[in-house]
Amino acid sequence: MKPIKIHTPFDDAAVTALKAGQQVLLSGIVYTARDAAHKRLCNLIANGQSLPLDLNGAALYFVGPSPAKPGYVIGSAGPTTSYRMDAYSPILIEQTGLKAMIGKGDRSPEVQNAMQKHRCIYFAATGGAAALISKSIVKCEVLCYDDLGPEAIHRLEVKDLPLLVAIDCHGHNLYHPEKSN
Repeated sequence: MKPIKIHTPFDDAAVTALKAGQQVLLSGIVYTARDAAHKRLCNLIANGQSLPLDLNGAALYFVGPSPAKPGYVIGSAGPTTSYRMDAYSPILIEQTGLKAMIGKGDRSPEVQNAMQKHRCIYFAATGGAAALISKSIVKCEVLCYDDLGPEAIHRLEVKDLPLLVAIDCHGHNLYHPEKSN
């Protein structure tokens, strides 16, 4: 099956069209965030404060990229285990218009419920392929929380980032196909 080329930002129609099991090549802007950054974003939301980035229609990649070697845009950029963001993801999906997440591993029922209700998609990136993934990143800049080092929020420009739709907004889940809606 030939991968589907998709581009950020996402709207409901783009997310709704994707189905679990589809291979995609993602291009556009992707933001990085791991658990420490997620916690800060959710604290801002809880306190009624503005976020340092607009997540409406955006994709968050759960990664803490390593520093770039001379002549490279970025170092290794492999996905981290997504369940560490499960306490925060429903809030971001519900409150910001987040439309896509990228990581590895299954997501909690609470995250999946928020994904269905608010039309959000979860992509799996291949664990162990960090060097290969980094070749799809054409630009990288720290956007905020630089005190977190590699876990700062980065703004990545990606071209043909290879991903797999792991959980779609219709309740289909590659990790648990027997439980899919």
